Amino acid sequence: MTTVSSSTSAQDIYSSLNKTSTTSTSTVEEQQSRFLKLLTTQLKNQDPLNPMDNAQTTSQLAQISTVDGIERLNATLKSMMGNMQSSEALQAANLVGHAVLVPGSGMVVTESIGMGGVQLDAVADKVSVTISDKNGLEIKHMELGALEAGVHDFVWDGKNDAGTAVVDGSYTMKVTAYKGDVKVGATALELGTVTGVVTSGSEVQVDVNKFGDSAQLGRVSMGDIKLIL
Repeated sequence: MTTVSSSTSAQDIYSSLNKTSTTSTSTVEEQQSRFLKLLTTQLKNQDPLNPMDNAQTTSQLAQISTVDGIERLNATLKSMMGNMQSSEALQAANLVGHAVLVPGSGMVVTESIGMGGVQLDAVADKVSVTISDKNGLEIKHMELGALEAGVHDFVWDGKNDAGTAVVDGSYTMKVTAYKGDVKVGATALELGTVTGVVTSGSEVQVDVNKFGDSAQLGRVSMGDIKLIL
């Protein structure tokens, strides 16, 4: 009588399957077929005096089923991620030409008007903005008062602390916020215009120019867009 040991390469085949995260579906199916053929041969030719253990057989079947399930799950997730990226790219394309607020400390004054924003980590009872010229000289201090946590936009009338209108151009701003004597996390937001969409790997990004200026503000992810105006 021909005897096939139950400890033959069934486990080896499973181990091989378990390493095929990048293997094609057809290859996986071939390996599964080999596994089942081997298991069938083992059952047919097992030693009647030393039969295969039921628990071992069940374990091997569970292993091949698990690998098959993981492969199918990976394929489903890959398809879902592709669909999500396509949807996000379409949404991003609709933003081209729109003004947005993104993290940044710059501000462009156009026709004596400047606009910016602030993102607060928590509620604050005192929020202030300090605006400086290109030489770093502070020219305007604005009090925004009490604000809730979240994103807020504000407009500057383009006049310095002396009430004189400043020239159009680029300025910088610094935002501070307090709740009583405790400092609150605050991020300055810069106004820009979306000019293009870029798909980089699995992420969709947009190109943003300074508002009212051809200078590029940078390439940001969709999550960096805090407000669409």
